[in-house]
Amino acid sequence: MSYSPISSSSILKPLSSSFRFLSSAAHDSAHLTIQTSIPFTAHKCEPPSRSVDTSPNELLAFFREMALMRRMEIAADSLYKAKLIRGFCHLYDGQEAVAVGMEAAITKKDAIITAYRDHCTFLGRGGTLLEAFAELMGRQVGCSKGKGGSMHFYKKDAVFYGGHGIVGAQVPLGCGLAFAQKYSKEGTVTFALYGDGAANQGQLFEALNISALWDLPVILVCENNHYGMGTAEWRAAKSSAYYKRGDYVPGLKVDGMDALAVKQACKFAKEHALKNGPIILEMDTYRYHGHSMSDPGSTYRTRDEISGVRQERDPIERIRKLLLSHEIATEKDLKDIEKEMRKKVDEAIAQAKASPMPDASELFTNVYVKGFETEVFGADRKEVRGVLP
Repeated sequence: MSYSPISSSSILKPLSSSFRFLSSAAHDSAHLTIQTSIPFTAHKCEPPSRSVDTSPNELLAFFREMALMRRMEIAADSLYKAKLIRGFCHLYDGQEAVAVGMEAAITKKDAIITAYRDHCTFLGRGGTLLEAFAELMGRQVGCSKGKGGSMHFYKKDAVFYGGHGIVGAQVPLGCGLAFAQKYSKEGTVTFALYGDGAANQGQLFEALNISALWDLPVILVCENNHYGMGTAEWRAAKSSAYYKRGDYVPGLKVDGMDALAVKQACKFAKEHALKNGPIILEMDTYRYHGHSMSDPGSTYRTRDEISGVRQERDPIERIRKLLLSHEIATEKDLKDIEKEMRKKVDEAIAQAKASPMPDASELFTNVYVKGFETEVFGADRKEVRGVLP
């Protein structure tokens, strides 16, 4: 796998740039059109324009949100090493542009379902830092009441359905959500996210086939970070052009390290799915951490490769350069934002640590349907130990 360096001039190239913004009111009304870093590559469809409409406020929001996500994941790494987070933990740092760009193109009525690398997607859906850290540490106020942990974040009021630990299993569920949306005539879509490691799963193709037959409003998003656990994509897939894998289903390859490109692609995909049915988006992205916290991430790739991606393609640095080149913010402004995000994370961790563990009775909730008076027996099946609510 190789990456061609992207010059800062191509990243920062504006189509309209004669402005300087001095007030929040000006930020609200100002309009920018910025070109994506590289062209989209399309399969069985015409690609969207590389010219993306944005504003100073949106770029500042992108920076804040990605800085917060990055800090959250770095803090989760430390908490895991301190044994305050147990079990599996998969971090998202490096891939933040996918979560942020996708949210910029859709509404909270559109559904999202993903795999186990779900912390930042949850935050993008409107989840709080306290809910995230409390869930990671198994506390009562976590987004899944402390019972799901890292891999099972959930936010029903924002139509975020997790957080799934079985590789690829979320894709058929996402297609089912899209079936419900079409049946209900809601005018909304589902984004079903999976990694390149899950792209060879048979259930993905079965779900895609029936979704195409029924023209379901589902967008399959392959977050291609180039390694399925410790296996490089070229060792696992005969064809690593994942956006073409749908064959009869259109696809689009996107620079997943460019939040504006992700926004443009997701907007295009939503419009397509509502009119024509499924489409595949391949987000070309990269994770800085290993597959999970048990993986150092440096045995199957070089440190030079990781640092090269950080230097040339980092999604936060890309937005930082745009903000500075258009004089929307100064270096000091951006450092102050990063300090603020660090403080927010530290405060949320302190609150989460002070939160109680779930009550023992929670072991029996959300398992059986309520009101059936299900009996709980001991191991010998003779003595009734309790009746579930």
